[in-house]
Amino acid sequence: MQRFDSGLMWFRRDLRATDNTALHHALASCRRVWCVFVFDRDILDPLPRADRRVEFIRESLVELDARLREMGREQGVEDAGLIVLHDSARHAIPALAQSLGVQAVFTNHDDEPPALARDARVLGDLAHAGIILRSFKDHVVFERREVLTQAGGSFGVFTPYKNAWLKALRDEHLKAWPVEPLAAALAPRPASHARPVPSLQDLGFEPTNLSQLPMPAGASGAQRLLEDFVQRIDRYQETRDFPAVKGPSYLSVHLRFGTVSVRQLASLAWPMHLQGIAGASNWLSELIWRDFYHQIMANFPHVIERAFKPEYDRIAFEQGASAKALFEAWCEGRTGYPLVDAAMAQINHTGYMHNRLRMVVASFLVKDLGLHWQWGERYFAEKLIDFDLAANNGGWQWASSSGCDAQPYFRIFNPVSQSEKFDPQGKFIRRYLPQLAGLSDKSIHAPWAAPAMERLSAGVELGRDYPHPVVDHALAREKTLERYAVVKKAA
Repeated sequence: MQRFDSGLMWFRRDLRATDNTALHHALASCRRVWCVFVFDRDILDPLPRADRRVEFIRESLVELDARLREMGREQGVEDAGLIVLHDSARHAIPALAQSLGVQAVFTNHDDEPPALARDARVLGDLAHAGIILRSFKDHVVFERREVLTQAGGSFGVFTPYKNAWLKALRDEHLKAWPVEPLAAALAPRPASHARPVPSLQDLGFEPTNLSQLPMPAGASGAQRLLEDFVQRIDRYQETRDFPAVKGPSYLSVHLRFGTVSVRQLASLAWPMHLQGIAGASNWLSELIWRDFYHQIMANFPHVIERAFKPEYDRIAFEQGASAKALFEAWCEGRTGYPLVDAAMAQINHTGYMHNRLRMVVASFLVKDLGLHWQWGERYFAEKLIDFDLAANNGGWQWASSSGCDAQPYFRIFNPVSQSEKFDPQGKFIRRYLPQLAGLSDKSIHAPWAAPAMERLSAGVELGRDYPHPVVDHALAREKTLERYAVVKKAA
């Protein structure tokens, strides 16, 4: 291992001080290490001023800063906290590295196209100054071209990828990268950077309702959620599709910002999978899906701008004022289909949406309203606290049938039958659409079909208390099959 007198650890989507690959290597190979996080203006400036993600990151950084200080004090190092900058990272990192006089900058991979462009710029500027940039895999178990077909190509179908992933997995892929035993290398911050983590107001942002939601930030928040999930992981397969039930792990935002190690999660699920515990096997599959979408983004970067399957770019989606009005109704939860509207109320109020509902609302946007999947993809990118480019793109292309291993174009979710199947008692709908609470468990899935007297006694007048359906599902389905005919002809 190459040794350095000093180094700089650049945190990005890995906001934890345990089992962190780059932080481990920085501390193991340098006599002293400074730690930095940049609130990157290139990312933050276009965001709305109230953004739960920024608040989640800020709260997680406060905890990370405190943990680094604690680790330093245990080794006799005072003020080994974070240097936090609010700047353009592509300029700030080379400038900071030079001002500190480090020989190397350490960070973990980020394969999103804008991040790759940023890192290439940083790499060049650092090299010009004679500073090394060392980057490591940390965000996934297998990345890029680590899992390939027998012919040496990249997978475009999930099940063969999953089988190859499981076959390739070894204990060393899940080993933790220890940090605490190396903490003596943490360096005290220079006086010019001895400032606390900036407040939201300092960053130009406003508080959100994050503190009122069950989304605890930081590594400690991730561990609390994980401890809770471990008690019910064996039931995950039976509960994961029902939004009114506590089924998911709710760790997606922590995986997104690295406040939990994916290796820790896979290490939990893997032995249980080998023991035949179905819930753990199902959850492990979700972690593998995450790796799958990240390797799709790395090996087929055109998916960020276009359909994975080029023939799907020929589909003519709805445009114009009427399309915009339908899109606004979808965004605001005014479609007249209760499960769709409740799901949109959930994302708008909390920044989170249950995974089954993500599929339902995406199918509805594309195949009931006839709107381009990228419209929905962009809306989710703005609203989801756990927004991850690879997974979001993969999910939307799956729903529109344009992506890798996607559902066939002729498979179109019925929003009413999905509601009856996955929210049979209407508990989730009632939580987010209280105006429909008085309807029976049968009628709440399709209020327009409820007897007039029942609607009257429940205080539900269509068009006043709840909208009429914006489309007829049966007719929309036929239009979608016609719209997708260009794909069938191209096959």
